[in-house]
Amino acid sequence: MQYSVLNIQTSFAESFMQDVLVSELSELGFDSFLTEQNPLQAFIQSSQLNIQDVERCLRTFPYKGILSYTIELCEDKDWNAEWEQHYFTPIVVGNKCVIHSSFAKDIPQCQYNITIDPKMAFGTGHHQTTSLMLESLLEADLLGRSFLDMGCGTAVLAILATMRGAQPVTAVDIDDACTRNAKENIIVNNTPDIEILLGDARVLEGRHFDFIVANINRNILLNDMSCYAQCLNSGGQLLLSGFYTQDVAMLLEEAERCSLNFVSQHEKDNWCLLRLCKL
Repeated sequence: MQYSVLNIQTSFAESFMQDVLVSELSELGFDSFLTEQNPLQAFIQSSQLNIQDVERCLRTFPYKGILSYTIELCEDKDWNAEWEQHYFTPIVVGNKCVIHSSFAKDIPQCQYNITIDPKMAFGTGHHQTTSLMLESLLEADLLGRSFLDMGCGTAVLAILATMRGAQPVTAVDIDDACTRNAKENIIVNNTPDIEILLGDARVLEGRHFDFIVANINRNILLNDMSCYAQCLNSGGQLLLSGFYTQDVAMLLEEAERCSLNFVSQHEKDNWCLLRLCKL
């Protein structure tokens, strides 16, 4: 799969401005970022790159601090695997769950031990939204609950839910690279009963769940929330993440239209998780 990289030299006054830029680039199809350096690097499948859209995004960005940028074709390699090898160190969530790659050393001992080799799929626990989701699942009562991981990426959320007693568990992603990686990860973690589906919210027709998690971007959540509500059993819970705190109002407005009730809100570095329920 051929990738292109957008290199952006920045000088932002506040760190959240970079997060906003990453969010806007994500909506243009960029799916991997290296943000701990300058220039910031954003990766996108070359077939999805629209240079005019990128230039418009950078030209109209609401905060000062974008100094210069270049776009170039990457060497044809698995860039997420490169990131995994060089940057993916074990992460402990809530003192109960450790997530690590298959080649990691000195792995901390925890109640839940999850091996994730992400390849081209999102979801190692390092990102704030994945961490928020994992923390919520560690506190939730999942025993015997039917569970859906929507936009599953590596399927790390579905794997933890299974380890915590959820049954049956379904994981869905629109990207076939993600579903392939999810299938590999569920085998490695001895959770083979997880059902992996390729597709968007339309594959949920006729299905019902007690617990749904969706860690996707804001626009997809807004578009698909009514479908999640239809699939959610009475008394069920819906966890949403993948957006910023400034997006909460519009998501709650859509939740009200879908007859979903607000339960709680959790934040980490301006990223947010919403817990909703269906009465």
